Amino acid sequence: MITVINGTNRKGNKTQIFAKAVTEILKSKTVKEVKYLDLEDLSGDMLHALMYQADQQSPQITKIQNEYILYASKIVFVMPEYNGGMPGILKLFIDAISVREYGKTFSGKKVGMIGTASGRAGNLRGIDHLIGVCNHVGMIAYPKSLPISSIGSLVDEGGKINKETNEAMAKFVDGFLAF
Repeated sequence: MITVINGTNRKGNKTQIFAKAVTEILKSKTVKEVKYLDLEDLSGDMLHALMYQADQQSPQITKIQNEYILYASKIVFVMPEYNGGMPGILKLFIDAISVREYGKTFSGKKVGMIGTASGRAGNLRGIDHLIGVCNHVGMIAYPKSLPISSIGSLVDEGGKINKETNEAMAKFVDGFLAF
């Protein structure tokens, strides 16, 4: 199974357009099951001070971990740039799922990174930070991350991504599947 994670919980975020597109590209290129997890759907009561105790975690964390993470062999993180890095909710999510079944959650899983930004760098610093976190927990990062810059100019009013960006995402997917 491959899971694509939209790494922000901001309502109506543009990153979800790219995350959903990557999900569809993956589905068209593999027979493996592909699932899409949007952190926008996290409930507010899921993340709290006692979440670092397995018996105090929200049932939603357990459900998400079981459905999207534990049995995934590969994960693609698609994340916007927030203040020069990755969104805090993404780091908090990773922290939350590290409490239960740590090894099974992370060890040896392959991860790919796609950064999105309204500016010029495509969230390169956020990608680098997330690669460091993933390496720390035992995941293996695909070395050809995809930074996508100036996202406002890449999507038309109907939410359709331009041809060049779709081609870049398809090339990323081809490499990631072969990884």
